[in-house]
Formats: sequence, C-alpha cells, structure tokens
Amino acid sequence: MPFKICTVGCGSMATAAHGPAYARYAATHPDTELAACCDLEAARAVAFRDRFGFARYYTDLDAMLEAEQPHAVCLVVPVEATCDLACRILERGYPLLMEKPPGLTVAETDRMIAAADAGSAPNQVAFNRRHTPLLVHLKRLLAESFSPESIQHIRYEMTRMGRADPDFSTTAVHGVDTVRFLAGSDYEQIEFHYQDLPRFGPTVANIFLDATFVSGATAHLSFCPVAGDVVERASVYTEGNTFYLYLPIPGSLDIPGRLERIEKNVRVLDIAGEIASEGGFPFEANGFYAENTAFFDAIRNGARPEGDLRSARQSVEVMQCIRERRRECLLSPSADE
Repeated sequence: MPFKICTVGCGSMATAAHGPAYARYAATHPDTELAACCDLEAARAVAFRDRFGFARYYTDLDAMLEAEQPHAVCLVVPVEATCDLACRILERGYPLLMEKPPGLTVAETDRMIAAADAGSAPNQVAFNRRHTPLLVHLKRLLAESFSPESIQHIRYEMTRMGRADPDFSTTAVHGVDTVRFLAGSDYEQIEFHYQDLPRFGPTVANIFLDATFVSGATAHLSFCPVAGDVVERASVYTEGNTFYLYLPIPGSLDIPGRLERIEKNVRVLDIAGEIASEGGFPFEANGFYAENTAFFDAIRNGARPEGDLRSARQSVEVMQCIRERRRECLLSPSADE
C-alpha cells in the first residue's frame, strides 16, 4: 500500500516552499502517493494538483479526509485558520505537519495539543529554520563539542524591508524559535524593548529581546522590519569559539548563506550554503524539503516527529508577549520533545 499524503492550503507559501518538497519526496520515494490537495478556491487547488502531481483535489477538508484516509496530512494556511483546521485533523487521529506558528496564542496551541492527545495524533510544527542545512550543521557542531551550559551568548538579527505588518510577531517567531533551538534550552526570562515607528503604521516597531536561558546562556534578538536589507544572521559564543551563521533567506544579500567557525582568532571552518545544502533550490536551502522529509519518514517508521506542538509552546508564548507589547516575561519550560 502506498504512503498517502494529503495537503490543505494551496496558496503562495504552499506553492513556493512545500509543493516542490512534496514533488521531490514522491520522486525519490516511489511508494508515495500524493493523494489529494485541498483549498477553498477550486481553481487554486486544481493548479496546485497539476503543478505538483497530486491525484485529486477538494474544496472541503472533511470530504477529503473521509475519501482519502491519508497516512499524513500537511496544513499550510494563514495562521488565523490554523487552530480550527488543525483540531479537526488531529481529533481524527491523522498525523499532521502544520506551518508555523501553531496558532496565534498559547490558548490556541493548548487547544491543538488537547486535540492531538484526544486523537493520539503525531504532529510536527514546520519551523523550517530548524531544518535549514547550514543551521543543522551548526547545531551538530555545537552538540559535538559543547553542552548547553557551555554556550555563553547568542545574537540573532532579523531585518526586512517595507514590512509594515500589523503583527510582525508571527514572523519574529522564527528567530525566537531558532535561538531556543541553537541554545538547546528553554527561555527563563526575557526583557522586551520596542522602538515604535508610527509613520509606518500604528503597530510597526523595531523589537529587541534580552533573554536568559535555563542553561545559563544569554541572548540578544533584534527584529527590524522596515530596514534596508533582508537578512537573518546568528552569532554563537562559547569558550574559545565563535560561530557566525548567515542564512540564505529568500531575497537576502546573504544567499547562498555561510557558516564560519573562529577558534582562538583563527578561522577554522568556512562553509558556503551550496555545499551544505542538498540542492541549490530555495525550498532545499531553506529547510522545507528536509522538514517534510523528516515528518514523512517519522510517520512511516512509527516514530514520534521532532518539534511537536508541546515543544513549540514556549516559542508561541514569546510571540504572544511581543504582540501584547509585554516588557518582561518569566517563562514556563516546554515539555520535553
């Protein structure tokens, strides 16, 4: 019996990032069936079906699940719709990969956790930075040589151009989660600072976080949505070593990305993104293929996917603090993955 995949949401994010990943996975795993895609707009679902090789399309989620009985479901919809749709899928017991963030609030995340528990449904949140080849390589280097307690400090910089979003927190959550992932520890306390930029919109601001981790590490995160470039960069400091990471975000000056390791003032590692990546396409270099592959392979093997809703809960909590313009927050740790 083929491994059947269904996906919900055929918009721009699904088309640019996840659709190519599905097609590549099916091409390299011949026992895979891209069974069906679903979108409220029939024309968009048809176009997605034809472009990426799905067998059928639907405009009704419940009808698709009942007819197809898939082994895995992917959910790539606007965050405002994620919680309700995810709960409908998880309560039925279908393994689910959902785009980040998993809901707008901790309450929504808890509702999805409860639905997953009720349906005994494996799940994974698609924080694609965790699967970006350069960042995976950095994480491996840290795990091989340094405990979380030996990481001293992490700096994370995210800049965008012209992003006058009413709520930039749903993008900033990428950085929030990535720093947690690199630290190998949950946040313990965060102080938030905001530089309001009302000429761009009533809620537009530069956002700065000064954090401490349970491990003892510290971090500084900066988010500047209306700056002059598009970059995401991280620096990790340990005793005698500094790591510099330049992520190949679409539209970034840093493409194809780079990872450097400086040991006692000598550059001992310098890896370009095209070397670390499984391919030169953005959906590969930015982790979308790897995250989908990790989820599908875990479900095939009866394993628990890494990066589930419980592990994502604290990142959502910090995101909510940003949206609510909190000045300080003491955080509760997430459940172990």
